[in-house]
Amino acid sequence: METFNTLVLLLDSTVRLSVPLLFAALAGLYSERSGVFDIGLEGKMLAGAFAAGAAAAVSGSAWAGLVAAVLVSVFFALVHGFASITHRGNQIVSGVAINFIAAGSTVILGQAWFSQGGRTPLLGAEGRFGALHLPFAEAVSSVPVLGPIYSDLLSGHSLLVYIAFLLVPFTWWALFRTRFGLRLRAVGENPAAVDTAGISVAWLRYRAVICTGVLTGLAGTYLALAQNAGFVKDMTAGRGFIALAALIFAKWRPVPVMFACLLFGFLDALAIRIQGTPLPLIGQVPVQLIQALPYILTVVLLAGFIGRAIPPRAGGVPYVKER
Repeated sequence: METFNTLVLLLDSTVRLSVPLLFAALAGLYSERSGVFDIGLEGKMLAGAFAAGAAAAVSGSAWAGLVAAVLVSVFFALVHGFASITHRGNQIVSGVAINFIAAGSTVILGQAWFSQGGRTPLLGAEGRFGALHLPFAEAVSSVPVLGPIYSDLLSGHSLLVYIAFLLVPFTWWALFRTRFGLRLRAVGENPAAVDTAGISVAWLRYRAVICTGVLTGLAGTYLALAQNAGFVKDMTAGRGFIALAALIFAKWRPVPVMFACLLFGFLDALAIRIQGTPLPLIGQVPVQLIQALPYILTVVLLAGFIGRAIPPRAGGVPYVKER
């Protein structure tokens, strides 16, 4: 029974650690399905996390932090769209620039506004998204097997966790069962055909990058207001790039994206769990190696297990309207 409880706790950590990856990967899914490659997920998440932490610290409201994070992330997404859609600039360069701007500006503004070394003040309960307990979670917690699964694994998460996983079927429906989704996928494959049908390629792609901004804002909010109690310098810690890896690993499909994020979240949770624990036949493993394990396995999985991942054909290519 102790092993089972340990497994439940490990899976609970997996869910919590996979949520920012899931938000960011779904954000990249909208953008890249429209033909706009977005390596700036990391920067938009970081800017959103800072905006959420700062707004929540000033207002004392988690919802104010959420709104601020979404607005700031959408602003950065529109900057990326303006550079890569309107001016047909290099999408990789634009994304990298956003990452650098977010990494530097969050620390500078944090120090200027709060004088805490780039951090935002620690938040109280009202400034964070607390845990939601499902009905009868406490009552069934003592029931063998099903009790821990319901009360510890399914219950006790913040609202943003449930939103993240509900967005997976919603994204599938939006992309594969709506006119908007059909046009979005078409503009990522053959924008000239979409343009010939009288549909604005630029407007479709702008809507996709706005969706990206909203979702990366939610990812940043989760990091700052649910997983932590405020913003910390470089708190995204490469999650935006892992989300991109999950997106490629899942071959740009929503449901496989969720499982890929859960896999990477599990690797992260396992790495945290085995820190300082002697392993059979190996002994004590250096902490640095354990911390690098999720990133190493990410490279291994991408290199050896996904086969050939074919992105949307118009991805990363600026569209020039034929006259």
